[in-house]
Amino acid sequence: MSALSDRLPAFPWDKLEPYKKTAAAHPDGIVDLSVGTPVDPVPDLIQKALVAAADSPGYPTVWGTPELRDALTGWVERRLGARGVTHRHVLPIVGSKELVAWLPTQLGLGPGDKVAYPRLAYPTYEVGARLAGADHLVYSTTPGAGVPGPTELDPAGLKLLWLNSPSNPTGQVLPKEELRRIVAWAREHGVLVFSDECYLELGWEADPVSVLHPDVNGGSYEGIVAVHSLSKRSNLAGYRAAFLAGDPAVLGPLLEIRKHGGMMTSAPTQAAVVAALGDDTHVREQRERYAARREALRGALLSHGFRVEHSEASLYLWATRDESCWTTVAHLAERGILVAPGDFYGPAGADFVRVALTATDERVRAAVERLSGRPATARPH
Repeated sequence: MSALSDRLPAFPWDKLEPYKKTAAAHPDGIVDLSVGTPVDPVPDLIQKALVAAADSPGYPTVWGTPELRDALTGWVERRLGARGVTHRHVLPIVGSKELVAWLPTQLGLGPGDKVAYPRLAYPTYEVGARLAGADHLVYSTTPGAGVPGPTELDPAGLKLLWLNSPSNPTGQVLPKEELRRIVAWAREHGVLVFSDECYLELGWEADPVSVLHPDVNGGSYEGIVAVHSLSKRSNLAGYRAAFLAGDPAVLGPLLEIRKHGGMMTSAPTQAAVVAALGDDTHVREQRERYAARREALRGALLSHGFRVEHSEASLYLWATRDESCWTTVAHLAERGILVAPGDFYGPAGADFVRVALTATDERVRAAVERLSGRPATARPH
């Protein structure tokens, strides 16, 4: 066990604890904009679907019910513009983080194999490579950064290329033309592409496009898989509800491996996903909440001397005061606001902080007031 755990970096969020204590000491309490966990209620129709399926004494299947697979294929075609999607093109997973962490291992990667991901990225991409004992390397999605772009990587030994658009943490959206170029390059060199699209329905200043769209993949799913989650778009982080869609030649073996590993989405959760993917109203309402919070926080950060880069999509504002991210974290903690330091996502984030939109309207208002310099008032007891 120690040999495996020794491959992993220190868990970054532990470093935030002292700043969290500082922020919590504010007279009006903490405004936690760090982790990005949903705070709004699970939509009623989803809760009802979960309860209706609560009497599920038998084991669920890894592949999911026919109703779930119908819901997945229907949503992928309706929302992402995919064509010709069958049950063989989709696979439910137990939340997206477990997939990201264990995918290189499940693909059989190991020493000598390489996994690539953006230089500013969700840390679990690196964790997945480390767990498998594979090498990891980063690429840049910003020209002139002094780091190779995804199609400038040395393909020797490169087995898995992670895309993430919209990006966590930056909110950057890759244009359709760039996605098409990356997919073509990966196919030419035999590199498997997994595209993390968990924030795709949260585009603000750009319209994110899936690798499953025919304008990107030319009508073929060969060598590409998209990862989608219901955590943010439907407030289902607590349900662990996500799925894959793409190349059946990749999903088929993953299905067999996951059968042996017992990686099953619970039956009530499967029923909840069917309800969630069949309803667009709650997604639109949640988008409107996040849009209002984004506008308020962005304006307050700009007025406080921050610069916001990218952030055209997703649930975060990527902000800087051109100083060490930890100096910024401390500055905001003294005002009762907790944010994530940019270096959690790679050295290139050393001067940035990630500000999540996932706080209640009341807490967002409190953050805006503090950033505008208004005096704090004690929270009623």
